[in-house]
Amino acid sequence: MHLFDRIFKLHNILVQRKTPISTTDLKDKLQCSRATVARSVDAMRDYLGAPIDYDRNRNGYCYDPENSEHPYELPGLWFSAEELRGLLICQHLLDNIGPGILHEQIKHLQSRIEQLLSQHPDAAKPKLDNIKILTVGSRQLKDDSHYLRAATALFSGKRLQIAYHARSSDQQTRREISPQNLIFYRDNWYLDAWCHFRNELRIFAVDKIAASKVLDAEALILPKEQLHHYFASSYGIFPGTAKHTAVLVFSAERARWIADEYWHSEQQTRRLDDGRFELKIPFNNHSELLMDILKYGADVEVQAPDFLVEAIVEQVEAMRKMYRDG
Repeated sequence: MHLFDRIFKLHNILVQRKTPISTTDLKDKLQCSRATVARSVDAMRDYLGAPIDYDRNRNGYCYDPENSEHPYELPGLWFSAEELRGLLICQHLLDNIGPGILHEQIKHLQSRIEQLLSQHPDAAKPKLDNIKILTVGSRQLKDDSHYLRAATALFSGKRLQIAYHARSSDQQTRREISPQNLIFYRDNWYLDAWCHFRNELRIFAVDKIAASKVLDAEALILPKEQLHHYFASSYGIFPGTAKHTAVLVFSAERARWIADEYWHSEQQTRRLDDGRFELKIPFNNHSELLMDILKYGADVEVQAPDFLVEAIVEQVEAMRKMYRDG
């Protein structure tokens, strides 16, 4: 544990206690030696002005009880009330885009921001219930430890060992992977990684990781240009170099929305003379694009490529048959 982390934890221990805490208990909580406890206390006293007393009668450390009306706080960054409200809203967003992920850490962050905000006499706390975040198709992580280990492996440049249950095959395999990117896409978390089992780049849904372990082995880190070319050149979550271009023409009414939307970094658009809107999108696997096209119904016409037009017709005919026969 770094000195700063130890000092932060020591402060939280002392500020939450009403009675002194012994050196032995501090050793256990801080996971360090008696000498390190003493050095940490001295550092807080000498450099941070912390009013830490040693109560000989009760053989323990505590904050000066005479300062109870104005409790000691670690020196830190100062924010305006507007900035603190913005931080509180950001925290609210974090808590909603990944339900269950970092819940305890986010809870402590919210408590700290609210405490700082309360010190501004004219600052009103944002009504977070009035900020609605609507998600569709999000899959809640049953165990956020796999997300945390994936992030740890990614940021520390280590390999990750996982047991992965693929939806496509409904099979579970053990993999050793080198994380490259964490992605939040359509209300769910994914991990771009080099799979040492398949010897190729793969995308893993974090919610389907059944077991995980950060390894000591150094990760294989690929150049950003290679990752972008493989993961971002074609439409949607499916990787691979774009081999086709979809030509979509939206009705004049729907164009009022589509013209302002961003579908892909390399999309091409133009307004047609009759008010309709043409959108060209590079893609590799058409599965996701097919679903997105179908949701617009008769407001969009697929003009190319031919196999995508045929796939749309097949889906429409299958739906017509299902409802006609039903």
